[in-house]
Amino acid sequence: MTEDLFGHAAKSDNRLSPLPDRMRPENLTEIAGQHHLLADGRFLERAIRADRIPSLIFWGPPGVGKTTLARVLATHTGAKFVSYSAVGGSIKDVRDIIHKAKTDRAHYRKRTILFIDEIHRFNKAQQDALLPSVEQGVVTLVGATTENPSFSVIAALLSRCKVLELKSLSPDDIRGVLNRAIHDTARGLGKFEVIIDDDALSFLAENARGDARYALTALEMSVHHAMETESRRVDIACVEEASQAKALLYDKSGEEHYNVVSAFIKSMRGSDPDAALYWMFRMLEAGDDPMFVLRRMIIFASEDIGNADPRALQLAVAADQAFLRVGMPEGAYPLAQLCTYLACAPKSNAQVNAIHSPRDDIKKHGPLPVPKKLRNAPTGLMKEMGYGDGYRYPPSEGGYAAGETYLPDKLAGSQYYAPQPAGFELRIAEHLANLRSRGKQ
Repeated sequence: MTEDLFGHAAKSDNRLSPLPDRMRPENLTEIAGQHHLLADGRFLERAIRADRIPSLIFWGPPGVGKTTLARVLATHTGAKFVSYSAVGGSIKDVRDIIHKAKTDRAHYRKRTILFIDEIHRFNKAQQDALLPSVEQGVVTLVGATTENPSFSVIAALLSRCKVLELKSLSPDDIRGVLNRAIHDTARGLGKFEVIIDDDALSFLAENARGDARYALTALEMSVHHAMETESRRVDIACVEEASQAKALLYDKSGEEHYNVVSAFIKSMRGSDPDAALYWMFRMLEAGDDPMFVLRRMIIFASEDIGNADPRALQLAVAADQAFLRVGMPEGAYPLAQLCTYLACAPKSNAQVNAIHSPRDDIKKHGPLPVPKKLRNAPTGLMKEMGYGDGYRYPPSEGGYAAGETYLPDKLAGSQYYAPQPAGFELRIAEHLANLRSRGKQ
């Protein structure tokens, strides 16, 4: 009983809850942003108004209101609302919830909306356990995730849900959230006698990067910091002093990781060393393994540059070895040197075609026999069978046996490697053209 009394007292004292929790919207009008879902006539607004909410997946970055929107759904529906966090959850918990939902539907004709926060934390078995109940309508599933559902939610479950993407809040949206907190005397900061500069609010809104939770936390810290000063003023200096640096929006196992890697590769391919450096250090500052970055650059040196600049692959391997010798932070030097070299080097994808084209022919024609003239003849029997007959030795013909062919007869004349007119590969192209011209003559 004593514990319950203290628990009730804690819940009733707003001072014990962080500002983002106290200012969590309680109805649709308080929700910031997401106009593409909640404006009049939009899908979710109509579904809520009709109380016909389908199974949903809310997908978006942190702090945009996924959990909040799910809680607001509970206040606008006649269904029973069950909230559950996937962190630390088990299959047994899910089955218990589903069993209760079946009972409520059978005995009381009561629908159940099951909200699962961080649904991407559920493994395949846990998601499989949900599938029959979602399919049969025992529960209406509302999941929230910061991960791309295509990667984190099984296909069978995803096909039975409508994915709604929640977008990062604009600075104006964030500013509205902050103003509501500043003037709210019951849940917000309205009772504190501090002066908040307009440019400090703009600074908070701009630097929140679309995350309302971060903005409210920074505002609360700034207000408490200002109350300890003589001026009791929240200005930009106060905000910078009170708030901590925001972590990069980056998850090494999620979609943003692949987005940044893609931007890095495309910047090098586009010969933009400045952008390539930016995206590379975005990865490194966010905690990516430098060896992963080096592996990507070694691949790039061959895939996107190749013989247009054969030194690129040499430098990539050298940078890899240098990094292993020195580590970080000094290892940033060979990383940056390699990054800028690859970005500035001439580009060629001739080796990409040189990989795929012969593979296609192998799949199409199977293992074609090696022409007898190219076969090795280490035994007398093999020589009697014609192995090696007619083979011409290029060094004895000036380095090139003009007119000779080396592909299987069925593929004679096929060309897989087409050097691009870039860098050193231009010289290779001219050399090959000269040899092929001699071969035709």
